[in-house]
Amino acid sequence: METSVLSRSRKPAGNTATTWLKIIALVFMFIDHAGKMCFPAVPEMRILGRIAFPIYAWCMIVGFHYTRSVPKYLLRILITGLVSQPLYMIALNHTWRQPNIFLTLFLGLCALWGIREKKYLSQIWAPVAAMALAIFLGADYGWRGVLLFIILYAVQESRPGIAAVMVSYFLFWGSSYSITKSLFGLPINMDALPAVLSQPLSAFLRMETYALLALPFILIPFKKDLKLPRWIGYALYPAHLAALYALEQIMK
Repeated sequence: METSVLSRSRKPAGNTATTWLKIIALVFMFIDHAGKMCFPAVPEMRILGRIAFPIYAWCMIVGFHYTRSVPKYLLRILITGLVSQPLYMIALNHTWRQPNIFLTLFLGLCALWGIREKKYLSQIWAPVAAMALAIFLGADYGWRGVLLFIILYAVQESRPGIAAVMVSYFLFWGSSYSITKSLFGLPINMDALPAVLSQPLSAFLRMETYALLALPFILIPFKKDLKLPRWIGYALYPAHLAALYALEQIMK
């Protein structure tokens, strides 16, 4: 009991205006999905889309701290994911084997719950089980997505810690991607630079590493949050899928 109370007192640092953050993340997610389905020749849209997931992950950390009932929180995420899945499949040409982002959010929250409660060694098996299920169920971002929740939760009280973890993690994640050759029509030639500059700079010019553009949104607090009914925050996700499908039909 004392451990649970202590862990609940660990207040997240940085931006806790989660309503604004969810809207911002949704905008970048829409740009990403629109780039994938309607504008495949514009890779910059996919780059901007990398900003969405870290913001969603941080919103989950903040929400986990403030929620009065984790089971109800999990239920809301599960229902939103199930309701959104048919739209997700239609809008993005996916199948049931390709679940939407809410499965990753659900598994990430389960991992955090187990870590905090520490029941029957749940701080060990819960995160392991969540990452394994992410692989088995084909969750969006896979085990890496669930791991991001875990490491952000571990450093949530420190802005420098959040920044350090994010930079380290996305440099690791992005290392398997090729270097971007151009941005917004401007060519990028790392070979023209000395190796002492080109090697570290090129590490930041890979697809998943652009997720670090989310850091200002996560670290810099907003003065006020937007006040909206809770259901609107969840309804925005399926609404953006419906808008994406409408855009795709108009483009055709």
